[in-house]
Amino acid sequence: MKIHVLLVAAMAALGGCSDSGRQANAEGKLPQIQAEPASGGTSASADLELGRKIYNFRCYYCHGYSGDARTLAASFLTPKPLDFTSASPQALPRERMLHSIQFGRPGTAMQSFSSVLQPRDIEAVADFIRQEFMVAKAENTRYHIAANGWFNHERYSAAYPFALGKIPLDTPWEQLTPEQAEGKRLFMTACVSCHDRARVNDEGVHWESRPVSYPRNQYNPGDQAQTKKPVDQKLDAMASASPYLLHDRAPKLKGLTGMERRGESLFQQNCAFCHAADGTGRNWIGSFLESHPRDLTNPEFMSGMTRTRLRTVIREGLVGTSMPAWKSVLSEQQIEDVIAYVGRAFHPLAAEQ
Repeated sequence: MKIHVLLVAAMAALGGCSDSGRQANAEGKLPQIQAEPASGGTSASADLELGRKIYNFRCYYCHGYSGDARTLAASFLTPKPLDFTSASPQALPRERMLHSIQFGRPGTAMQSFSSVLQPRDIEAVADFIRQEFMVAKAENTRYHIAANGWFNHERYSAAYPFALGKIPLDTPWEQLTPEQAEGKRLFMTACVSCHDRARVNDEGVHWESRPVSYPRNQYNPGDQAQTKKPVDQKLDAMASASPYLLHDRAPKLKGLTGMERRGESLFQQNCAFCHAADGTGRNWIGSFLESHPRDLTNPEFMSGMTRTRLRTVIREGLVGTSMPAWKSVLSEQQIEDVIAYVGRAFHPLAAEQ
């Protein structure tokens, strides 16, 4: 249940495919980040170096600095970006590459660059990829250099096996050599913030949800000192709080049964991520999901909702919507607890037919 689309969209906004990147290119600027050519794998050709500059700005984010597609963004994408180092010039003709760069690849994250790159640029970057990665199998560039603030990067060499996925990060400590254990500690303290998609044997639970709204100005619910207004006053963007914040407040209910109290905890920990803490689906995440999560307070939807129907929806999910099946996550009793809470907190459930 990873929210891949949201994550990748957010990351793409930071990469070479972003609107800001297009603007920078239109102004004739390339990013200030330095990329040091690796020894023995470069050419003095002006076209090759033009292709290198374009690749290091536009393409590295998904395809990797050295063309092997081992990047954080690539780990979230399906299908994966092409690993140029494993492709041969014969299997991937130049004409196909030019077409892909110009028009994109439907059904993949590869977009069209026809509005971004000139024809000469497209040819330069395609020829660079073919020569550098597919023929020469060169390393291309290195990011961890002094110009980018990485002085004596070799001091992190013990952590390389974890950053490169050679040793799973969740390998039990007792199975690691003293050198590997030190490398893992180093990775966890110095490398994980960027290499956080390290290889693991067991991915475990994919995400832990909680209602969130991203309020403005670091506003906290109920902080009268900050807003200078009563806690229960309606807040909006002009009152220094996100309009979504209103829906991240769970209803205050008295006299809950044990089942309803357990359901409240389960709903707020799991369901509120999309349906909002108040059941309306009008929180930040819910407002941007397509299709929108059901408003559990809306009589038009809930007036005919029975326990049996709601139980089926929670268990099996709804095909074609953002509602997943929870039968592998929640036990039968937990599903009953959630149903009890929904019927008490948001809208009474209809009698069985």
